[in-house]
Amino acid sequence: MTDDVTLTTITGEDLIAWGHIPGAQFPALLERAALKLAEGASVQEIRAALEVEKPQKVPKTPLHAAGAIPFHENIRTASPDEEDNIAKVRETMTAVMRTPTVVSGAVMPDACPAGPTGTIPVGGVVATKNAIHPGMHSADICCSVMMTDLGDADPKAVLDAAQAVTHFGPGGRRNGARFTTSLKLLDAFRENWFLNNPKIIRMAQEHMGTQGDGNHFLFVGRSRNSGRVAMVTHHGSRGPGAVLYKLGMDVAQKFRKRHSPQTLKQNAWIPADSEEGIAYWEALQLIRKWTKANHNAIHQATVEMARLGDVGERIWNEHNFVFKRGDLYFHGKGATPAWDHYAADASGRTLIPLNMSEPVLVVRGTDAGHALGFSPHGAGRNFSRSEHRRRMGDIPPEEQLKTETKGLDVRFHAGGIDASELPSSYKSAASVVQQIKDYGLAEIDDYIDPYGCVMAGDVPPFWLNRKKGRR
Repeated sequence: MTDDVTLTTITGEDLIAWGHIPGAQFPALLERAALKLAEGASVQEIRAALEVEKPQKVPKTPLHAAGAIPFHENIRTASPDEEDNIAKVRETMTAVMRTPTVVSGAVMPDACPAGPTGTIPVGGVVATKNAIHPGMHSADICCSVMMTDLGDADPKAVLDAAQAVTHFGPGGRRNGARFTTSLKLLDAFRENWFLNNPKIIRMAQEHMGTQGDGNHFLFVGRSRNSGRVAMVTHHGSRGPGAVLYKLGMDVAQKFRKRHSPQTLKQNAWIPADSEEGIAYWEALQLIRKWTKANHNAIHQATVEMARLGDVGERIWNEHNFVFKRGDLYFHGKGATPAWDHYAADASGRTLIPLNMSEPVLVVRGTDAGHALGFSPHGAGRNFSRSEHRRRMGDIPPEEQLKTETKGLDVRFHAGGIDASELPSSYKSAASVVQQIKDYGLAEIDDYIDPYGCVMAGDVPPFWLNRKKGRR
């Protein structure tokens, strides 16, 4: 179509030919064009009037040059497995640091790869300017740990009660067996653009009081300092967080394609000062509240089931999250904030679990600059779950479990023994603890020595159960 042609109508194809991008604004543009056409305006006049409505070309933001943004290493190697692991961590972090929004980074002693090259590793911290990267907190948003001091309780009675009230494995609680979810919190979900989603609202109710699978656990032990029994839970935001992550990644991809198509998909970001960024930040804070409430619900139900009266302090902290400090956004993937008042409810102490046969550390952060103010979240792995199973060879999981957890009461709630969660699948706990001290990442206040734990177990994937059901 040319501008000197006499038209009786203007279509969407005409707008596209003039350089407009199809979208929600098209009906209004076509209505304005039709009105001007009816008033006798020429095609040239209509096109000129609508020109200001065209989206302006956005300059593409290039990647940082390789090596331009260095990152701190708070990790050392003492074996070929560890050397191979750190080489992969360096490779993936080097790629992450090329992301245009990134200003600094660090890796912890528990660092290990968590996906394709360019994916933030477990034990990785990345600071960005005006950008929230959903892929850097991962689908397990606000994965976190909570400890409750249970006084002089019988640890076996606590573990029995905890096993009776908690829920591991896929899915949520059936109707009639659900925990109460705060109506005020659900109303806040409905007021948020991201969380006002039928699936999220439903899962927020069904998944309350659940812990999922994999490395999530419920641990019972005894304080070395006081001799008092303590319970520790480890899980994230379950279904609500997983859906929020997907919605956040969808929005981030739109910005990435427009602003920086060279950026890796997993490192797409939402500008923090955009409408979407403000809503996503608020959604993260609400998901954080839900996750903390989930931990509290399991702890309180255990206290009531075991009829415990001498209950002391409760400590909670997250390690898969985004934290704002000054004008920067700090993304911790399996890394724990280690500065005072990182959140309004921060107690000054945080928890670092190691593996099922080792203590849970109670620490005070040191806000080390070379760690961007973070500490490790656990022991990490030197190789994959499948590689660990391969190295076990023909040794039955039952035999391996007895050897590695002698004297401990280890239970698998939703299935058989998950060999990939045995202590041998993790890095040396002693080495990680020593590196925490040597790098000055945290000061250890106490050790909660293990009595036993409950884990999900070797749960068949959901698609396999569906397949069996169809048969």
